[in-house]
Amino acid sequence: MSRLFRRLSTLLLCSLLVLGVWLTQPLSVQAAEIRNKVDDKIAETAGKVDLNNASVRRFQQYPGMYPTLAGKIVVGGPYNEVDDVLDLDLTERQKELFQKYKENFTVTDPEIALNEGFDRINDGQYR
Repeated sequence: MSRLFRRLSTLLLCSLLVLGVWLTQPLSVQAAEIRNKVDDKIAETAGKVDLNNASVRRFQQYPGMYPTLAGKIVVGGPYNEVDDVLDLDLTERQKELFQKYKENFTVTDPEIALNEGFDRINDGQYR
């Protein structure tokens, strides 16, 4: 009986300790911890393709850009502005294609969650 009492007492004290730590944090800190940086970054682009954070698959919707030109754009970043892409080693046809779709692109600061590893080149999504 005393062993059961000790275990229940220990469980109750641990629960109170965790609850006390959780309640002492301001709500804004708790909300900031659960924010998803990737969702914030996507919202920041307003429906445009972010040249510093997009994978090559995001360029499939623009005929002629995927995969060759898209790969050059992804590897060539980061960019300070959209026109910086034209400084890459592009053919005249690739420059024309980029100019054609230029209004569909934007540039934001690179986010490590979207840029680490090789996910921008091969994001593991296959048909």
